[in-house]
Amino acid sequence: MTTADVTIYGAGIFGLSCAWAIQRRGARVQVIDPDGVGAGSSGGIVGALAPHTPENWNQKKQFQLDSLLMAEAFWSEIDAASELSAGYGRLGRVQPVLDVRGLDLARDRIAGAAQFWRGQAEWAIVAAADLDGWHPASPTGLFIQDTLSARLHPRQACHAIAAAITAGGGAIRAEGRPDGLQLWATGAAGLQDLSAALGQMVGNSVKGQAALLDLDRRSGPQLFADGVHIVPHADGTTAIGSTSERAATDPVGTDHQLDELIARARALCPALEDAPVIARWAGLRPRARSRAPMLGHWPGRAGHFIANGGFKIGFGMAPKVAEVMADLILDGIDRIPEPFQVAANLKSQTTSA
Repeated sequence: MTTADVTIYGAGIFGLSCAWAIQRRGARVQVIDPDGVGAGSSGGIVGALAPHTPENWNQKKQFQLDSLLMAEAFWSEIDAASELSAGYGRLGRVQPVLDVRGLDLARDRIAGAAQFWRGQAEWAIVAAADLDGWHPASPTGLFIQDTLSARLHPRQACHAIAAAITAGGGAIRAEGRPDGLQLWATGAAGLQDLSAALGQMVGNSVKGQAALLDLDRRSGPQLFADGVHIVPHADGTTAIGSTSERAATDPVGTDHQLDELIARARALCPALEDAPVIARWAGLRPRARSRAPMLGHWPGRAGHFIANGGFKIGFGMAPKVAEVMADLILDGIDRIPEPFQVAANLKSQTTSA
């Protein structure tokens, strides 16, 4: 007897969010992952849901905007169904203005936000006095503050979705028989498998390292400076992340590169100086060849689908990814932007490196 209409392989953010969206439309789902919920990069600790800059607008930026605007309702429903907390909060982001050129860019982006964000969020220039002491160092004394950025706790978010799925009658299993349609959302390992199956490289993995500090700034915005994300969580911790390492001999071990990142963060934000490190994390993040999430049909496999390549923006993209994949899998409606299509990652279709 068929136990599921859709089998999802991978209990990371793409697999779980797609399973949730599919189940909410009335289908039976099972999620299979031998390593458990959030075992890969989705089990991290940073959770910065931050937009691209509001300029040079394209399909990827529009998709991300739509997803970030969907996020509050998406996570609220999951929290209610699971009786757990994903730690979501749309509290914005603060970045330093480094110099005159940066100030000119910031002013241009105010206009861009007004045009592209359609009044649903703002990009503003503020002074230190407006930030209640929670900000990175700024040579100009000025900062960019946007109201679109949000945060959540990735590991907690994955467990909340998993609980919501099981509460609704779905199954999360370490192994099982593949029933019905099949969605492959298997992260870094899945990109390797897909590359082997298609006979060409469609993506790779990039190691990231992050740290969690015992510092309660839960009501403050996330900070971003010199490539470092500083993200206060709802549970009273603050995350620092992350490194981007193309070559890593130990995919899940932390080392001096994380120590250096922590030191940089403390130098950028003196409020972190005495906060003790309470957790360290490392993992491989899946990066598709096109640098956008890779979504759609698995070439040559009828009834098989792919959702992979979340890289650094998977959690921010998840609500919209779940919606378009549910449309495709259940209704055969393809609303996936061309840059996200699997074909965009094939050498016969693209010359991107």
